[in-house]
Amino acid sequence: MGTLDAVIARLVDELGSSAVVDAPLGALTTYRVGGQASILVTAESPDDLRRVGSAMAAVGSPDIELLVLGRGSNLLIADAGFGGVAVQLGESFASVAVEGSVLQAGGAALLPVAARRSVAAGLAGFEWAVGVPGTVGGAVRMNAGGHGSDMSASVLGVRVVDLRSGEDSEMDPTQLAFGYRRSALRAEQVVVECRIGLASGPVDTGDAQLTEIVRWRRENQPGGANAGSVFTNPAGDSAGSLIDRAGLKGFRIGTAEVSLKHANFIQADPAGSADDVAALMAEIRSRVLETFGVDLHAETHLIGFAPEVASAAGATV
Repeated sequence: MGTLDAVIARLVDELGSSAVVDAPLGALTTYRVGGQASILVTAESPDDLRRVGSAMAAVGSPDIELLVLGRGSNLLIADAGFGGVAVQLGESFASVAVEGSVLQAGGAALLPVAARRSVAAGLAGFEWAVGVPGTVGGAVRMNAGGHGSDMSASVLGVRVVDLRSGEDSEMDPTQLAFGYRRSALRAEQVVVECRIGLASGPVDTGDAQLTEIVRWRRENQPGGANAGSVFTNPAGDSAGSLIDRAGLKGFRIGTAEVSLKHANFIQADPAGSADDVAALMAEIRSRVLETFGVDLHAETHLIGFAPEVASAAGATV
């Protein structure tokens, strides 16, 4: 059975400076807290991704964890770090192009950029994405959405590279099996391209929608170091409303605080602790369950935490 050290040695040998050992990982997330990755690979081509797959397959490493990192806008990295192989797509995967009514976006393309490009091309239906600070690939993985829509409404298909096998394949919406803030994509599958089908629409109408969404976000959601909505909305209710009604706005554990502006956001202090954020998530869940009998589930993905810590915070283990 292969070891992580063997995989790291092979990746460094094959990818050179694109593979960084003990790389700061938490700093690459929007929380800006948390520890290092054993190795971080920045892929600039599908071949780089396939090299990761061949290294994992050659060494024999089914137990070594893999993490695909976009903007890190829905991730919390433990202070102890991530003891596995982290992969991030480089700028070569950030292209956005329009062909007829189809928006063709790389996995690393920023959602606000893709939204603005679609409107400029006279397309409608992707305006909501201007307010989501993530990448297209990450948005497909978690079926990101907002303002009444999500990725499942317009994704026609994606190209995916498997980091364990190096397989390069296409997936259609049926295979992606979108659900609320989830898809069928596995941890080792990287979205490198996405095709988004949209309708025609007046540019001025689209521009007005973009402006309104940005205005609403600025007025109703906090800036600073956070990862957006912490918990998914339970059926028929709002996670933010439940947390607010439980009296938790402004509640703090160490360097983490429930936002005074929106209760379903947690703010991390500069140079704060990811473990404090996880502890605050667990306390919020406990209080809401005790007060309302509602069990909240995390939208934020917890990486590098002990299973019992992630479970207490409401994250999938």
